[in-house]
Amino acid sequence: MITRNFFLFLSNNKFMKSKAMKWGPKFGAKHVIAGETMKEAMETVQKLNEDGLLCTVDHLGEFVYTKEEATQAADHCIRALEAIANTGVNCNLSVKLTSLGLDVDRNLCRDNMVRILTKAKECNNFVRIDMEDYSHLDATLDLLNELMQSFDNVGTAIQSYLHRAEADLRRLKGVNLRLIKGAYKESPEVAFQKQEEVDGNYLNIIKVHLLNGSYAAVATHDHRVIEEVKKFAKENGITKDQFEFQMLYGFRTELQKEIAEQGYKMRIYVPFGEDWYGFYMRRLAERPQNIRFALQGLFSK
Repeated sequence: MITRNFFLFLSNNKFMKSKAMKWGPKFGAKHVIAGETMKEAMETVQKLNEDGLLCTVDHLGEFVYTKEEATQAADHCIRALEAIANTGVNCNLSVKLTSLGLDVDRNLCRDNMVRILTKAKECNNFVRIDMEDYSHLDATLDLLNELMQSFDNVGTAIQSYLHRAEADLRRLKGVNLRLIKGAYKESPEVAFQKQEEVDGNYLNIIKVHLLNGSYAAVATHDHRVIEEVKKFAKENGITKDQFEFQMLYGFRTELQKEIAEQGYKMRIYVPFGEDWYGFYMRRLAERPQNIRFALQGLFSK
């Protein structure tokens, strides 16, 4: 827990981020970040597609505090959608509302999302709104509901460590949701603190969403959860086209291929861009064993 809290602290530390931007994606980040450029991201996606894996790309960006930065982030998203269409890869787009101006001006963020979803519609593509920390939860769901009045190619994520996860999920019946455990440090008032409670609620919301007839993106690296979902789907007559598994780029690559070979949809979350620091720190917080990646990067320089 101490290690997890340490890396979560670093993920929001602006001083450390500024230093990291000078170092470049060293210290193991290159193992989980598909480069800094669009070209590198598309090359990575093409290779993953060749292995039978679907993808979603995320142009990384945090600590956006100006209209100009938010507009630039939205432009990156639109260019990503264009690159996906031009290269013909099988890939969706993931976005973070804070990078699109949610903390600057809600209307600005909404307008940026409308631009992105309009382009995605033109490209016959889907956009996932990543769920961030609890302080942005209501704003995210409110904006999602507004966007769904005009667009059917948008979804979001639900985090099982939150007490309200099942209630939110039931209100989103029929929506394409990524189901995750959660990667932020939250208070006991809003989130489970024990891992077994988070894990138990995770399986619960997966089953509730599937039984509701809704599409579920089951995002986990836990092979036990994966096997439980497969078993549950078979027992309840849930077909393989109603759900998919998702994993992060660079994690459990052999398992990813194995799942795809079994005929299940296996989608890889492929982050790229120069602003990789916060994302990487949270991955270290989630899985402290990944510190070895950092050490490998350090001593290979």
